[in-house]
Amino acid sequence: MSTPDSATGSEIDEPAQALSAGRELTSLGTRAARRLATTTKSEPQMQAITSRWLLRRLPWVDVKGGTYRVNRRLQLRTGRGRVHFEQNGADDIRVIPETLTELPVLRGYSDAEVLRELAARFETRAVRAGQLLFEAGQPVTDAYLVVHGRFTRFTAGKYGEEEVVGVVTDGDQMGDEAVGRPDPLWPTSVRAETAGVVLALPWAVVEEITERAPSLGAHLRAYVERQRKPVNRKGEADVPVQAGHVGEPTLPGGFVDYELAPREYELSLTQTVLRVHTRVADLYNDPMDQTRQQLRLTVEEIRERQEWELVNNREFGLLHNVDYAQRISTFTGPPTPDDLDELLSMRRGTKLLLAHPKAIAAFFRQCNRRGLVPGTASVDGHEVPAWRGVPLFPCGKIPVGPEHTSSIIALRTGEADQGVVGLYQTGIPEEYQPGLNVRFMGIDTAAIINYLVTAYYSLAILVPDAAGILENVQIGRSAE
Repeated sequence: MSTPDSATGSEIDEPAQALSAGRELTSLGTRAARRLATTTKSEPQMQAITSRWLLRRLPWVDVKGGTYRVNRRLQLRTGRGRVHFEQNGADDIRVIPETLTELPVLRGYSDAEVLRELAARFETRAVRAGQLLFEAGQPVTDAYLVVHGRFTRFTAGKYGEEEVVGVVTDGDQMGDEAVGRPDPLWPTSVRAETAGVVLALPWAVVEEITERAPSLGAHLRAYVERQRKPVNRKGEADVPVQAGHVGEPTLPGGFVDYELAPREYELSLTQTVLRVHTRVADLYNDPMDQTRQQLRLTVEEIRERQEWELVNNREFGLLHNVDYAQRISTFTGPPTPDDLDELLSMRRGTKLLLAHPKAIAAFFRQCNRRGLVPGTASVDGHEVPAWRGVPLFPCGKIPVGPEHTSSIIALRTGEADQGVVGLYQTGIPEEYQPGLNVRFMGIDTAAIINYLVTAYYSLAILVPDAAGILENVQIGRSAE
């Protein structure tokens, strides 16, 4: 086994080579010379360091009180959520009752007994690829929950062609069109693009349970009443205005109402205890400070975890907190230019796109098939790929699922644009970097110096359309 000062190759064999040639060395050999020489060393390297584009591109808001409240205008139109299921076999699939409150029509309903009865009355139906679930213009007789599969909503175009208007995937629902209407009809047709499973609940069952559960009937009537109130195109309580008038008509009056229970974001944290032996800190600091190098790599690891949390944390991470109305699925599986165009069209002023590197490669393959060349954008001196002028940044923190699918995130950023902002607090005690401090914890009886390293952070989405996700992005390479 070699030592740090040992030489290799010709240096080791240099004296032996000279003796075998029948001569003696006439100058000092390199192996002996290295006894008096030093080596030029690099700083400790870390392979896990990434570009961390999300941390670099987010505008950061200084939260002095440790909590950030997002005040919004009163929202009357309830957003869509997604239900969850439990499976105890191929044919025993049930909706988890508590998650039924993710449906717009049941949002805020709290009677657990009624929810359990509703969940128990759903029927499991297997759907084959190409099967029509229902057609536009047919009466709405059932509500559907998609357990698994991809379904396409389509309608007849003006000239008789088929127009695709959306994709329905796992956890989505269809059928709330019937609530509060005497003779509801399906506005679009739905076809299964893959084999799948749905849960169906006949509306006759809903009416039966409503008659026996006054609380459900009152909740549904309140829902219908909210839907009838005037709202703007984003579902917010409307303010009456008048335009284009002449003379002196009486102008309508009103006010802008606010949400009474706005969401508050508390700063989260990532922490670790860095341990350095006093002997190492005292004796082995030339040419590099051991404590400083240990701290540098520790901070890099904390920043990597910080970005992971901003993407994946269930409380505030993007993947779990983007509004379901701002989530779309790919039409065919791979991320196509059409999919990214639809994602961008859902919001104004998209500032950046984030995708797993493999998802970016899959998008490039689709561009190659169409003969398209994505553009580039100059960001901080770097040339990064862009689509429609929006930079497309790699982010390895976006997970790849077991089915080799991932997501692409679109963000509008900044408080001024009602976008997405990062949250931190500056000026904290013993601050080492903005929002990160290093606190001396003392020396224990084993002569170990302890430092507490902490980063405080969170993320807030100011309005729902500030962030969107393209889901079910297939990243595998298809066989040609």
